[in-house]
Amino acid sequence: MYLQKVFDKRRNKTYLSVARGYRDKDGKVKHKTLQYFGAVEDLKNTYEDPIAHFKEVVKKMNDEEKINKQPITIKLNKNDHLEIGTDNLKNFGYSALSKIYHELEIDEFIIKKFKDRNVAEFKINNILKLLVYARCLFPDSKKSTYENKDVFFENTNFSLKEIYNALGYIEPFKDIIQHHIYDHIQEQYQPKNEAIFYDVTNYYFEIDDSDELRKKGVNKEHRPNPIVQMGLFMDSLGLPMCYKLFEGNTNDCLTLKPMVQELQKNYEIGKVVVVADKGLNTGNNIVYNKAIGNGYVMSLSIRGSNAEMKKFVLDESGYEYNSDKTYKKKSRLYPREVIVTKKDKNGKVIKRKVLVDEKQVIFWSADYAKRAKMERQPAIEKAKDLIGNVQKYNKKNCVGASKYVKHLVFDKKTGEIIEAKSQLSLDEDRIAEEEKYDGYYAIVTSEMDKTDNEIIDIYRGLWRIEETFKVTKSELDARPVFVSRKEHIEAHFLTCYIALVLSRVLQHKLDKKYSVGKLLESLSKCNCYNIQENYYLFNYYDEVLKDIGEKLNIDFSLKNRSLQEIKKVLGTTKK
Repeated sequence: MYLQKVFDKRRNKTYLSVARGYRDKDGKVKHKTLQYFGAVEDLKNTYEDPIAHFKEVVKKMNDEEKINKQPITIKLNKNDHLEIGTDNLKNFGYSALSKIYHELEIDEFIIKKFKDRNVAEFKINNILKLLVYARCLFPDSKKSTYENKDVFFENTNFSLKEIYNALGYIEPFKDIIQHHIYDHIQEQYQPKNEAIFYDVTNYYFEIDDSDELRKKGVNKEHRPNPIVQMGLFMDSLGLPMCYKLFEGNTNDCLTLKPMVQELQKNYEIGKVVVVADKGLNTGNNIVYNKAIGNGYVMSLSIRGSNAEMKKFVLDESGYEYNSDKTYKKKSRLYPREVIVTKKDKNGKVIKRKVLVDEKQVIFWSADYAKRAKMERQPAIEKAKDLIGNVQKYNKKNCVGASKYVKHLVFDKKTGEIIEAKSQLSLDEDRIAEEEKYDGYYAIVTSEMDKTDNEIIDIYRGLWRIEETFKVTKSELDARPVFVSRKEHIEAHFLTCYIALVLSRVLQHKLDKKYSVGKLLESLSKCNCYNIQENYYLFNYYDEVLKDIGEKLNIDFSLKNRSLQEIKKVLGTTKK
């Protein structure tokens, strides 16, 4: 509050009043008169120096408000109407993400990198923050994100064109931004990283034709669209380390070597044990990791193994059971023959066999066996339906079921089913053969000194990276991707990656008490409405926000706040 002096030319008098300044939703300064005192000329009959007197009165009013925290009177006018385009909703939950964004000093990185360039570094940082916070809480296209940019209490003085330009500016720094972020994660959380986890997924685009990056490959969501492949490393705490995009037709197994090379070159880490699933378990990857001094823990396809391995798995001798016979395990030290391939100068593929000494751990779970049978059953039912209703199916719509049908032949050009001379029938022998191995898992590893339980526990950590990919595709809506230029695609996935890091770090801070989805849901609901001048009414609070607030020292429970108080809280998250 302050003493307001207004000179009235018509009356030739100066009028005094107490007023309060505030900023409207557009950031413009406005003033509201709270109490009139009268004209200076008239007040001189009572006070020797009216201006000095009422300055003291206003000072006391401010002091009393601070001490007593007097409530602000809200006056409602039933005849007030909203103007077209009015949207008073603001999100406050992103303050938690802001805290982590600045703890990792992403803002300092951006400002430093663009300071000496012909680019407004603060604008680039503000655009990146908008894209990351919106990706976490309100994932949408770049255009929709721009149209809803005022939902955050941030400087959004930029155009949609500047957002797309910023993507091009940020893209060249995608690798060193990841390195910068993980340096700070190591410093603050100190993961041991005796084992690091690697996996590959892909993301589709709503386009028909391929280009230099977006190509048609094995889509994990069984879509016909062009895709890009993403390889991702995750540390022992479940926090992302780095990622890389590959052309959509790149085989999963071909992504591991370049990722390991980049990781060990740029991240200055010593020997690591790479944990991956059976899709990465190739002779080239095994031999390469051993050659550079790394270890590995990988699953092995039992059904795709040789007869000797299958016999070992099904042989009951050596298994240790738990008390209720629902779980068993055994292991052996055994040299495995792998195939290593290499192209000669003419491009011809040369194969050679290599023996690798490793430990092989086999375990069986009754729960896994039940799940395998349940997961197979829909395909078997579909196969039965196919046999009786051939006209309904083709190569595309009978994926998963066709392998259980005998004598099934497809037209190579059209994919239609060709009526065979032999009658179609259910392949009972194949089903029985698969059922033999239900519930069994084989893990192969270079770490022969570790116990069976240690190896199994290490491998089970791989589920975190699988869940991480689910987070990017569900909570963060990383696909489908609607940008088309290569540098924009790369920048899009960088913003998704940073959003993933902030989400995972927040989850780690809360000791993984909540899923990422639950955390982001609560933060997205932590909104407020502008009810008068620069005062906001908050409408949501839950146990998740309570825990986040206690951990990050942000009070989400207050029902009313002024804009100044909100910005003060946000300011503390940026220190």
